[in-house]
Amino acid sequence: MDSSSSGSTKLDYFDDTWKLQSTATLLSVSKGEDGRTALVLDRTIFYPQGGGQPADTGFIAASDSGVKFVVEDVRSRDGIVYHYGFIENSGEESESKFEKGKEVLLCVDESRRRLNARLHSAGHLLDTCMRTVGLGDLEPTKGYHFPQGPYVEYKGTVPQKDTESKRKELEVEANALISRGGKVSAALLPYEEACKLCGDCLPDYIAKDSTPRIVKLGDSLGCPCGGTHVSDISEIKSITVTQVRTKKGSTKVFYNIG
Repeated sequence: MDSSSSGSTKLDYFDDTWKLQSTATLLSVSKGEDGRTALVLDRTIFYPQGGGQPADTGFIAASDSGVKFVVEDVRSRDGIVYHYGFIENSGEESESKFEKGKEVLLCVDESRRRLNARLHSAGHLLDTCMRTVGLGDLEPTKGYHFPQGPYVEYKGTVPQKDTESKRKELEVEANALISRGGKVSAALLPYEEACKLCGDCLPDYIAKDSTPRIVKLGDSLGCPCGGTHVSDISEIKSITVTQVRTKKGSTKVFYNIG
C-alpha cells in the first residue's frame, strides 16, 4: 500500500483523488501475453483495478502531437502500474509518437472516477454502521463493485431471522450519516499512528515497519485502503441496502447508491 519503494510507479491519486489531468514520462510500451498494448509511466493518476474497485479509464496523449492512447484497463503488478488500451488511428506514424522518455498527458474519465469513488466510500460507510447496529463482531474481509456488487463481505454470520431487520437498520443509519456529512481524509502514516486511528487494530498483512494509507470518514475509526474516495460523506447522496445474505460462515451486504 506504500508506493514509495524503489522502481514502483508513483501513485499521484494518493495525494489528490481529484487530480484528473497530469503529465508523466513514458518508461515503456509492450505487448502483454493476451496481445494488449501496455504503457508504463513513471507516475500515474489512473487507479488500477483492485480492492474491489474497478480501474479508471480515459486516455494518454503524446504531448508533442496529441495522438491518443485510449486507456481501457489499468492493473498493478509488483508495484508497477500497466495502462492497457490502444492507439487511436493506429499506424506506424502514430505508434512512433509513444517512445520511451517522452512526456505524455494523462486524462482520467471524471464521471467513472466519481461513480467508483462514491461506491467505494459507501462500502466503508457501511463498515462504520455495522458497529452501530450491533454487528460489530463481524470482521470485514473484502468488498466488490463487480460482477455481483456492489457489496461488502464479512467473516461471521447473522441469524437468518435477523437479516431483514439488520438490512433496514443499516440503511437508516447509513443515510443518517450521509445527511450529516463529514470530511473524508486519506494519508500515508507511520504504523503506530495508523494503528491508533484504526482502533489499535490493523490487519496482519500490514508490516509493522510500513507506512499504510489510512482513510477516515468523518469521526469514524480509520481503515487501511488504497482506493479513491469522496471528499465529503454527503457526496455519496444516499444508500439503499438491498440484501443481507449470510451463508457458510460469511455475510454479504449488498447495496446501491443514489
